[in-house]
Amino acid sequence: MPDYLITVRSVSNGAFTDSPGATTFLKLDDADTAPFDPALSMPPDDWVRELIGQVVKSTDATGVLRGDVLAFIHGYNNSMADVLARHRVLKRDLPAHGFVGTVISFDWPCYDSALAYVPDREEAKQTAFGLVRDCIWRVARMQSQLDCDINVHLLAHSTGAYVVQEAFDDADDRRAINSINWTVSQIALISGDISSDSMAAGDADTESIYGHCVRLTNYSNGYDEVLQISNIKRIGIEPRVGRVGLPAAAPAIAVNVDCSSYYQAAIMPQALGAAGITTSHSWQFGDPVFTEDLAQTLNGDVDRSVITTREMQAVNRFTLRSPNGSAGSS
Repeated sequence: MPDYLITVRSVSNGAFTDSPGATTFLKLDDADTAPFDPALSMPPDDWVRELIGQVVKSTDATGVLRGDVLAFIHGYNNSMADVLARHRVLKRDLPAHGFVGTVISFDWPCYDSALAYVPDREEAKQTAFGLVRDCIWRVARMQSQLDCDINVHLLAHSTGAYVVQEAFDDADDRRAINSINWTVSQIALISGDISSDSMAAGDADTESIYGHCVRLTNYSNGYDEVLQISNIKRIGIEPRVGRVGLPAAAPAIAVNVDCSSYYQAAIMPQALGAAGITTSHSWQFGDPVFTEDLAQTLNGDVDRSVITTREMQAVNRFTLRSPNGSAGSS
Protein backbone atom coordinates (compact mmCIF):
# COMPACT_ATOMS: atom_id res chain seq x y z
CA MET A 1 0.00 0.00 0.00
CA PRO A 2 1.35 3.50 -0.81
CA ASP A 3 2.42 5.97 1.85
CA TYR A 4 0.12 8.99 2.15
CA LEU A 5 1.64 12.13 3.62
CA ILE A 6 0.75 15.81 3.89
CA THR A 7 3.51 18.40 4.15
CA VAL A 8 3.35 22.13 4.75
CA ARG A 9 6.93 22.85 3.69
CA SER A 10 7.58 25.39 0.94
CA VAL A 11 9.09 24.33 -2.38
CA SER A 12 12.15 26.01 -3.91
CA ASN A 13 14.09 24.90 -6.98
CA GLY A 14 12.07 21.71 -7.18
CA ALA A 15 12.71 20.62 -3.60
CA PHE A 16 11.05 20.99 -0.21
CA THR A 17 12.66 23.42 2.22
CA ASP A 18 12.66 23.91 6.00
CA SER A 19 10.31 26.88 5.76
CA PRO A 20 6.49 26.94 5.91
CA GLY A 21 4.61 26.91 2.63
CA ALA A 22 1.49 25.70 0.90
CA THR A 23 0.04 22.31 1.76
CA THR A 24 1.16 19.47 -0.51
CA PHE A 25 -0.51 16.05 -0.66
CA LEU A 26 1.98 13.27 -1.37
CA LYS A 27 1.64 9.65 -2.40
CA LEU A 28 4.82 7.59 -2.08
CA ASP A 29 5.54 4.08 -3.25
CA ASP A 30 7.69 1.64 -1.29
CA ALA A 31 10.79 2.58 -3.27
CA ASP A 32 10.39 6.31 -2.64
CA THR A 33 12.67 7.79 0.00
CA ALA A 34 13.12 11.11 1.78
CA PRO A 35 13.55 13.96 1.13
CA PHE A 36 10.27 13.79 -0.70
CA ASP A 37 9.98 14.75 -4.34
CA PRO A 38 7.33 17.47 -4.87
CA ALA A 39 6.53 15.72 -8.16
CA LEU A 40 4.85 12.97 -6.11
CA SER A 41 2.05 15.36 -5.17
CA MET A 42 -1.63 14.84 -5.99
CA PRO A 43 -4.65 17.18 -6.18
CA PRO A 44 -6.08 17.37 -2.63
CA ASP A 45 -9.53 15.96 -3.33
CA ASP A 46 -8.08 13.14 -5.46
CA TRP A 47 -5.66 12.35 -2.64
CA VAL A 48 -8.43 12.18 -0.03
CA ARG A 49 -10.72 10.17 -2.29
CA GLU A 50 -7.97 7.65 -3.02
CA LEU A 51 -6.99 7.52 0.67
CA ILE A 52 -10.56 6.75 1.74
CA GLY A 53 -10.73 4.10 -0.96
CA GLN A 54 -7.73 2.38 0.67
CA VAL A 55 -9.28 2.31 4.15
CA VAL A 56 -10.35 -1.14 5.33
CA LYS A 57 -14.03 -0.87 6.18
CA SER A 58 -16.11 -3.17 8.35
CA THR A 59 -19.51 -3.17 10.01
CA ASP A 60 -19.35 -2.27 13.69
CA ALA A 61 -21.57 -3.58 16.49
CA THR A 62 -24.28 -1.04 15.62
CA GLY A 63 -24.37 -2.11 11.96
CA VAL A 64 -22.62 1.03 10.66
CA LEU A 65 -19.94 0.70 7.99
CA ARG A 66 -16.80 2.34 9.34
CA GLY A 67 -13.08 2.66 8.81
CA ASP A 68 -10.15 4.28 10.62
CA VAL A 69 -7.43 6.76 9.66
CA LEU A 70 -4.55 7.58 12.01
CA ALA A 71 -2.72 10.85 11.35
CA PHE A 72 0.79 11.01 12.83
CA ILE A 73 2.19 14.46 13.70
CA HIS A 74 5.91 14.51 14.43
CA GLY A 75 7.88 16.67 16.85
CA TYR A 76 10.90 18.96 16.67
CA ASN A 77 14.28 17.91 15.26
CA ASN A 78 12.71 15.54 12.72
CA SER A 79 13.98 15.44 9.16
CA MET A 80 11.82 14.19 6.30
CA ALA A 81 13.73 10.92 6.55
CA ASP A 82 12.83 10.66 10.26
CA VAL A 83 9.17 11.35 9.52
CA LEU A 84 9.01 8.73 6.78
CA ALA A 85 10.85 6.14 8.89
CA ARG A 86 8.49 6.57 11.85
CA HIS A 87 5.48 6.65 9.55
CA ARG A 88 6.53 3.30 8.11
CA VAL A 89 7.17 1.82 11.57
CA LEU A 90 3.61 2.69 12.59
CA LYS A 91 2.24 1.44 9.29
CA ARG A 92 4.11 -1.86 9.76
CA ASP A 93 3.54 -2.48 13.48
CA LEU A 94 -0.02 -1.36 14.21
CA PRO A 95 -1.67 -3.98 11.93
CA ALA A 96 0.31 -6.69 13.71
CA HIS A 97 -1.48 -5.62 16.91
CA GLY A 98 -4.95 -5.56 15.42
CA PHE A 99 -5.36 -2.00 14.13
CA VAL A 100 -6.30 -2.21 10.46
CA GLY A 101 -6.75 1.51 9.85
CA THR A 102 -4.76 3.54 7.36
CA VAL A 103 -1.77 5.54 8.67
CA ILE A 104 -1.00 8.95 7.21
CA SER A 105 1.52 11.56 8.37
CA PHE A 106 1.41 15.34 8.68
CA ASP A 107 4.85 16.84 8.09
CA TRP A 108 5.72 20.37 9.19
CA PRO A 109 9.03 22.23 8.78
CA CYS A 110 11.40 22.00 11.70
CA TYR A 111 15.11 22.37 12.30
CA ASP A 112 17.58 19.53 12.79
CA SER A 113 19.16 20.80 15.99
CA ALA A 114 17.81 20.83 19.52
CA LEU A 115 19.14 24.38 19.81
CA ALA A 116 16.52 25.44 17.25
CA TYR A 117 13.76 24.44 19.62
CA VAL A 118 12.15 27.88 19.97
CA PRO A 119 12.18 28.57 16.21
CA ASP A 120 10.61 25.12 15.76
CA ARG A 121 7.69 26.16 17.94
CA GLU A 122 7.22 29.28 15.85
CA GLU A 123 7.18 27.14 12.69
CA ALA A 124 4.72 24.77 14.37
CA LYS A 125 2.40 27.63 15.23
CA GLN A 126 2.51 29.03 11.69
CA THR A 127 1.70 25.70 10.05
CA ALA A 128 -0.64 24.14 12.61
CA PHE A 129 -3.86 25.25 11.00
CA GLY A 130 -3.10 23.15 7.93
CA LEU A 131 -3.61 20.06 10.09
CA VAL A 132 -7.30 20.85 10.57
CA ARG A 133 -8.03 22.70 7.34
CA ASP A 134 -6.25 20.38 4.93
CA CYS A 135 -6.32 17.07 6.78
CA ILE A 136 -9.12 16.58 9.30
CA TRP A 137 -11.68 18.94 7.75
CA ARG A 138 -11.05 17.72 4.21
CA VAL A 139 -11.53 14.08 5.21
CA ALA A 140 -14.68 15.02 7.18
CA ARG A 141 -16.11 16.88 4.19
CA MET A 142 -15.29 14.07 1.78
CA GLN A 143 -16.71 11.27 3.93
CA SER A 144 -20.02 13.13 4.15
CA GLN A 145 -20.32 12.42 0.41
CA LEU A 146 -19.63 8.71 0.82
CA ASP A 147 -21.56 5.79 2.26
CA CYS A 148 -19.33 5.15 5.26
CA ASP A 149 -17.98 6.70 8.45
CA ILE A 150 -14.28 7.34 8.80
CA ASN A 151 -12.90 7.71 12.31
CA VAL A 152 -9.94 10.08 12.22
CA HIS A 153 -7.43 9.61 15.05
CA LEU A 154 -4.32 11.66 15.88
CA LEU A 155 -0.96 10.52 17.25
CA ALA A 156 1.16 13.52 18.24
CA HIS A 157 4.78 13.16 19.30
CA SER A 158 6.73 15.79 21.26
CA THR A 159 6.14 19.26 19.78
CA GLY A 160 3.48 17.64 17.60
CA ALA A 161 1.24 18.03 20.67
CA TYR A 162 1.79 21.78 20.38
CA VAL A 163 0.85 21.63 16.69
CA VAL A 164 -2.44 19.92 17.63
CA GLN A 165 -3.08 22.42 20.42
CA GLU A 166 -2.56 25.39 18.12
CA ALA A 167 -4.46 23.83 15.23
CA PHE A 168 -7.60 23.08 17.20
CA ASP A 169 -7.58 26.46 18.91
CA ASP A 170 -7.17 28.29 15.60
CA ALA A 171 -9.79 26.16 13.86
CA ASP A 172 -12.40 27.14 16.43
CA ASP A 173 -11.89 30.76 15.38
CA ARG A 174 -12.49 30.04 11.70
CA ARG A 175 -16.06 30.31 10.51
CA ALA A 176 -15.50 28.18 7.40
CA ILE A 177 -14.17 25.26 9.46
CA ASN A 178 -17.01 25.44 11.95
CA SER A 179 -19.58 25.26 9.16
CA ILE A 180 -19.08 21.49 9.15
CA ASN A 181 -19.12 19.15 12.12
CA TRP A 182 -15.55 17.97 12.59
CA THR A 183 -14.49 15.74 15.44
CA VAL A 184 -11.64 13.31 15.77
CA SER A 185 -12.14 10.06 17.62
CA GLN A 186 -8.96 9.34 19.58
CA ILE A 187 -6.07 11.72 20.26
CA ALA A 188 -2.92 10.10 21.64
CA LEU A 189 0.00 12.18 22.91
CA ILE A 190 3.46 10.65 23.34
CA SER A 191 6.31 12.61 24.93
CA GLY A 192 3.95 15.57 24.71
CA ASP A 193 5.81 18.87 24.94
CA ILE A 194 3.06 21.11 26.25
CA SER A 195 2.36 22.25 29.78
CA SER A 196 0.66 19.69 31.98
CA ASP A 197 -1.43 22.41 33.61
CA SER A 198 -2.78 23.46 30.22
CA MET A 199 -4.51 20.06 29.95
CA ALA A 200 -6.90 20.89 32.82
CA ALA A 201 -10.60 21.15 32.08
CA GLY A 202 -11.58 24.65 31.01
CA ASP A 203 -8.07 25.82 30.16
CA ALA A 204 -8.16 28.21 27.20
CA ASP A 205 -5.21 26.53 25.48
CA THR A 206 -6.80 23.08 25.24
CA GLU A 207 -10.56 23.53 25.53
CA SER A 208 -10.78 23.23 21.73
CA ILE A 209 -8.97 19.89 21.79
CA TYR A 210 -11.37 18.47 24.35
CA GLY A 211 -14.30 19.94 22.46
CA HIS A 212 -13.38 18.16 19.22
CA CYS A 213 -12.35 14.65 20.31
CA VAL A 214 -14.05 11.62 21.81
CA ARG A 215 -11.10 10.55 23.95
CA LEU A 216 -7.58 11.82 24.68
CA THR A 217 -4.89 9.45 25.93
CA ASN A 218 -1.63 10.87 27.23
CA TYR A 219 1.38 8.56 27.53
CA SER A 220 3.83 9.99 30.07
CA ASN A 221 7.35 8.93 31.04
CA GLY A 222 9.07 10.39 34.09
CA TYR A 223 12.45 9.41 32.63
CA ASP A 224 12.07 11.59 29.52
CA GLU A 225 15.36 13.49 29.50
CA VAL A 226 14.50 15.75 26.58
CA LEU A 227 11.47 17.13 28.38
CA GLN A 228 13.60 17.69 31.46
CA ILE A 229 15.95 19.82 29.36
CA SER A 230 13.10 21.78 27.85
CA ASN A 231 11.71 22.52 31.32
CA ILE A 232 14.91 24.28 32.30
CA LYS A 233 16.43 25.65 29.14
CA ARG A 234 13.70 26.58 26.70
CA ILE A 235 10.22 26.70 28.15
CA GLY A 236 10.53 27.85 31.73
CA ILE A 237 9.39 26.00 34.80
CA GLU A 238 6.09 24.47 33.72
CA PRO A 239 6.30 20.64 33.78
CA ARG A 240 5.50 18.97 30.47
CA VAL A 241 2.54 16.62 30.10
CA GLY A 242 4.75 13.97 28.49
CA ARG A 243 6.90 13.79 31.62
CA VAL A 244 4.59 14.33 34.60
CA GLY A 245 1.26 13.30 33.08
CA LEU A 246 -2.17 14.90 33.01
CA PRO A 247 -3.21 17.19 35.87
CA ALA A 248 -5.75 16.08 38.44
CA ALA A 249 -8.21 18.56 36.93
CA ALA A 250 -8.20 16.92 33.48
CA PRO A 251 -11.71 16.22 32.13
CA ALA A 252 -13.32 12.79 32.19
CA ILE A 253 -12.53 12.10 28.52
CA ALA A 254 -8.78 12.34 29.25
CA VAL A 255 -6.78 9.24 30.19
CA ASN A 256 -3.18 9.10 31.41
CA VAL A 257 -0.99 6.04 30.93
CA ASP A 258 2.22 6.33 32.97
CA CYS A 259 4.99 4.46 31.15
CA SER A 260 7.76 5.26 33.68
CA SER A 261 7.99 1.82 35.31
CA TYR A 262 7.79 0.02 31.98
CA TYR A 263 10.48 2.26 30.49
CA GLN A 264 12.75 1.79 33.51
CA ALA A 265 12.44 -2.01 33.43
CA ALA A 266 12.20 -2.80 29.73
CA ILE A 267 13.85 0.05 27.84
CA MET A 268 16.35 1.84 30.06
CA PRO A 269 18.82 -1.07 30.37
CA GLN A 270 19.39 -0.85 26.61
CA ALA A 271 19.30 2.97 26.52
CA LEU A 272 22.37 4.00 28.49
CA GLY A 273 24.87 6.63 27.41
CA ALA A 274 24.43 9.52 25.01
CA ALA A 275 21.81 7.67 22.97
CA GLY A 276 19.65 7.37 26.07
CA ILE A 277 18.50 10.97 25.79
CA THR A 278 17.01 10.42 22.35
CA THR A 279 15.61 7.01 23.24
CA SER A 280 13.84 8.28 26.35
CA HIS A 281 11.92 10.73 24.17
CA SER A 282 11.07 8.40 21.26
CA TRP A 283 11.22 4.85 22.63
CA GLN A 284 7.57 4.26 21.69
CA PHE A 285 8.31 3.74 17.99
CA GLY A 286 8.73 0.02 17.44
CA ASP A 287 8.02 -0.95 21.06
CA PRO A 288 5.53 -3.87 21.04
CA VAL A 289 3.84 -3.14 24.37
CA PHE A 290 3.21 0.52 23.61
CA THR A 291 2.04 -0.38 20.09
CA GLU A 292 -0.40 -2.96 21.49
CA ASP A 293 -1.80 -0.41 23.94
CA LEU A 294 -2.17 2.19 21.20
CA ALA A 295 -3.83 -0.30 18.83
CA GLN A 296 -6.42 -1.27 21.45
CA THR A 297 -7.01 2.40 22.22
CA LEU A 298 -7.60 3.26 18.56
CA ASN A 299 -9.82 0.25 17.95
CA GLY A 300 -12.07 1.18 20.86
CA ASP A 301 -13.45 -2.35 21.08
CA VAL A 302 -12.92 -2.59 24.84
CA ASP A 303 -13.23 -0.08 27.63
CA ARG A 304 -10.13 1.92 28.54
CA SER A 305 -10.15 0.24 31.95
CA VAL A 306 -9.67 -3.29 30.56
CA ILE A 307 -7.02 -2.73 27.90
CA THR A 308 -4.66 -5.65 28.47
CA THR A 309 -1.38 -3.72 28.45
CA ARG A 310 -2.18 -1.44 31.36
CA GLU A 311 -3.03 -1.58 35.05
CA MET A 312 -5.54 0.76 36.61
CA GLN A 313 -4.29 2.93 39.47
CA ALA A 314 -7.25 5.30 39.78
CA VAL A 315 -10.06 6.58 37.59
CA ASN A 316 -8.52 7.39 34.19
CA ARG A 317 -5.04 6.77 35.59
CA PHE A 318 -3.09 3.71 34.39
CA THR A 319 0.41 2.29 34.20
CA LEU A 320 1.80 0.51 31.18
CA ARG A 321 2.79 -3.11 31.69
CA SER A 322 3.62 -6.15 29.61
CA PRO A 323 0.69 -8.46 28.80
CA ASN A 324 2.05 -11.07 31.24
CA GLY A 325 2.33 -8.47 34.00
CA SER A 326 6.11 -8.71 34.31
CA ALA A 327 8.29 -5.84 33.04
CA GLY A 328 6.91 -2.50 34.05
CA SER A 329 4.22 -3.67 36.44
CA SER A 330 3.60 -1.59 39.53
